[in-house]
Amino acid sequence: MGREPRTREPALVDALGGLLVVDKDGGMTSHDVVSRCRKILRTRKIGHAGTLDPMATGVLVLGVERATKMLGLLSLTTKAYSATIRLGQATVTDDAEGEVLSTTAAAHLADAEIASGVARLTGDIQQVPATVSAIKVDGERAYARARAGQDVRLAARPVTVSRFDILERRDIETGTTTFIDLDVEVDCSSGTYIRALARDLGESLGVGGHLTALRRTRVGPFTLEHARTLDRLADDPVLNLGIDSAARLAFPHRTITDTEAESLRDGRWLDPVGIPGVHAALTEDGKAIALLEEKGKRSSPVLVVRPRGLID
Repeated sequence: MGREPRTREPALVDALGGLLVVDKDGGMTSHDVVSRCRKILRTRKIGHAGTLDPMATGVLVLGVERATKMLGLLSLTTKAYSATIRLGQATVTDDAEGEVLSTTAAAHLADAEIASGVARLTGDIQQVPATVSAIKVDGERAYARARAGQDVRLAARPVTVSRFDILERRDIETGTTTFIDLDVEVDCSSGTYIRALARDLGESLGVGGHLTALRRTRVGPFTLEHARTLDRLADDPVLNLGIDSAARLAFPHRTITDTEAESLRDGRWLDPVGIPGVHAALTEDGKAIALLEEKGKRSSPVLVVRPRGLID
């Protein structure tokens, strides 16, 4: 007798989908999180906006079903982190997972000296990314080249660190060496590497430094208040934000008439109203019809959320 064909269980979300804001556990890659969410929600149509290192925890934004098309349009240019920096030890990866390069006693550092080092790394700065970053070098990720033993040299890039606050200092005695652990909070632009801040702070103080803990608390408008762990998601497999709520939270918006909504569903443009950047077109009852961008005398769709014929 032949096997009965296995029936595929229906997805737990509709075709429009929305956003998942996950509080990622440590030890998982961003792809691990996507894979788990695909199983929980029974759909392959899930992607993530940006990545978090395996060591890091905290806010990771995922798009589900049609909302995956929103991910590249989200304004996620500002981020916030809480972290712990260890002064007195440098590592290959600039974090606790890498091989130790040097160990130097740090107990002699005064608080004022450390504060001056932090001040030099605040504001608009030039930062050399960590060699194990995901930046591509000749088509290959920097971390892949580094792990293959290649010499990776990355150019400095402009980033903005708008807040770099020390919350607490702890002197940690380990054998014959005393390290300094700093609990910090950082607000920064996208593309800023917190592990590079730890490295550069340690270097500037002459003792080396690396990151021992990292938690992302905000990316764009999405915070830990919006986030759920994967265990909580498995217990209650629903989206954090439907596509309409996501559009309202993530984008400026304009309210449109029924006639304008029908035009947008066919991919036609509207008259501009003076909103800069990508913004949402919402009906009076709050349904997202399209994401628009104004150029000259046209406000044209960059994404039709509810196209005619596909979603009615």
